[in-house]
Amino acid sequence: MNMGRKLSHGGRVIMGFQHLFAMFGATILVPILTGLSVQVTLVAVGIGTIIFHLISKGKVPVFLGSSFAFMVGIRLITDPEAGLFAAQFAAAGADFYDVRAYALAYATGAIMVAGGMYFILALVVKLVGAERFMKVLPTVVTAPIVILIGVMLAPFAISQSADNIPLALITLIIIIVFAVFGKGFPKIIPILLGILGAYLVALVFHFVFGWTNADDSAILVFDRAGTDIVGLPPVMWPRFNLIAILIMLPFSLATISEHIADMVILKRISGNDYIKDPGLVRTLIGDGLATVVGGAIGGPATTTYSENVGVVTLTRIFDPRVVQLAAIYAVVLGFSPLFASFIYSIPTAIIGGASFILYGMIAAVGLRNLIDDRVDLADMKNCVIVAWLFL
Repeated sequence: MNMGRKLSHGGRVIMGFQHLFAMFGATILVPILTGLSVQVTLVAVGIGTIIFHLISKGKVPVFLGSSFAFMVGIRLITDPEAGLFAAQFAAAGADFYDVRAYALAYATGAIMVAGGMYFILALVVKLVGAERFMKVLPTVVTAPIVILIGVMLAPFAISQSADNIPLALITLIIIIVFAVFGKGFPKIIPILLGILGAYLVALVFHFVFGWTNADDSAILVFDRAGTDIVGLPPVMWPRFNLIAILIMLPFSLATISEHIADMVILKRISGNDYIKDPGLVRTLIGDGLATVVGGAIGGPATTTYSENVGVVTLTRIFDPRVVQLAAIYAVVLGFSPLFASFIYSIPTAIIGGASFILYGMIAAVGLRNLIDDRVDLADMKNCVIVAWLFL
């Protein structure tokens, strides 16, 4: 198997942290926006990634983070004014947060069931064969999907950066400098260096100059999850409701499409055909089971993470052991309220600045696929397919 650049054991340890930081922005934003626990989310994505690697024979360099697609479904179930349980919220009064926990339990139960869609598609692939299945997904289909993933994620980077554009630009500049002009080991950890470097700048902005964000809020906010070094994550057991399940099921189609696109990207940049070995059936089952486990403990749905695929593309490190280390870090750190407070303290502008380059790399890979396979966009059939996908 092609693992790209070779790393020492110490190098893998540090690269694992880079993958950990790369997934933080989007992964942690999901619980922040939906009310799920950051600690539980870290444990869920870590365990989910480990499960995926066990089922896929430890061959695919991909991390499974929390899915933005399912976030819409969670809101449709838990929104106090227009969600499935709006009547209960209206009558809640002082018990608002009890109703919120009640609604979230049904949302995570629906996530568990939605994870079963992966198993259904895996069965279809098993019956028809991966090669025949992928023939209905040629480059003219998959490459625009990859480009769209990067383009559709870009607004999240913009919105995250809006609070403090200078800080976002500092993050982006540090990453570009190390990625393009760096030498030796720093060249392959530009994301980690960018986030940590910008965080140091944020500390100076906050404590020395007393600067604030554009909305006059503090650049850094501490102690949002607790100060205990070790503490059990607040696991929440799922509940099941047919309407909630029907609301959530369609969103699995979006993450399944992203999963297949990520496998195509990784095949293209590494030269390893993961659709054949370990096989699309195994990767789909691994992703689906990770989502089921995530929902079972009160966490979000998981999906193969394009942010981490962007790291792989940027660094040319295809060693799955690096990602496995990141998964272990996530599980361990999920048992630390103090670490959760640190994660909460990272300014969203820093995450936004790092996301610009990661999302851009995803779109660039899709564009390269079209060029490498010499897709003729002068052919009206190809042009119509691409136009329809972009709509």
